[in-house]
Amino acid sequence: MDCRHVCLHLHQPVWSGHSPNAAPGLCPTDPRLQAPVLPSLEPAVDLQQLRDLFRLTAHWAPDRTVEDLRIALANSNPVVSATVGDRLVGLSRATSDGVYRATIWDVIVHPDFQGGGIGRKLVQTILSHPFVSRAERVYLMTSHKQSFYEHIGFQVNDSVTMVLHNQPLEVACATVRAPQIQTQTQLTQSLASR
Repeated sequence: MDCRHVCLHLHQPVWSGHSPNAAPGLCPTDPRLQAPVLPSLEPAVDLQQLRDLFRLTAHWAPDRTVEDLRIALANSNPVVSATVGDRLVGLSRATSDGVYRATIWDVIVHPDFQGGGIGRKLVQTILSHPFVSRAERVYLMTSHKQSFYEHIGFQVNDSVTMVLHNQPLEVACATVRAPQIQTQTQLTQSLASR
């Protein structure tokens, strides 16, 4: 299959209302902790097409909703998609701490475009991103495509396979308080009054 007409896109998270050069963690209240406030991706991913692509190709995730996909993508970096014109034909995403561990998620390619190297390019683009390439180990979960990923350099690793199927947990003490941020003037006045 000739896939030279397929374009790959790297999607970057953009926090609205913040300076592009300011890290969101430096804000008095971290916006990532506020569920309605999530970064958008630039360029945007067509979430309806993505949901349809999951329904068509991902036997492990056919019931993902547009809203859940929006949240998943907003909390992933990097996100890479493959398009033909305006048509979404592939996507992959990763999460990473940038140093020790990264995990690749959801490598999906439309069946009409499988076998043309798009999946390999999606994974290689994810692996070359600094958040992933600098990580000591990169993990990937797959149920039936081990040989595909072995050709890219992954190895089967049975020693770290554990899963927790999330369920409601009773927590004895769940109160979390954000640290109080003081300005330099407030800090000086506080110290002077002691």
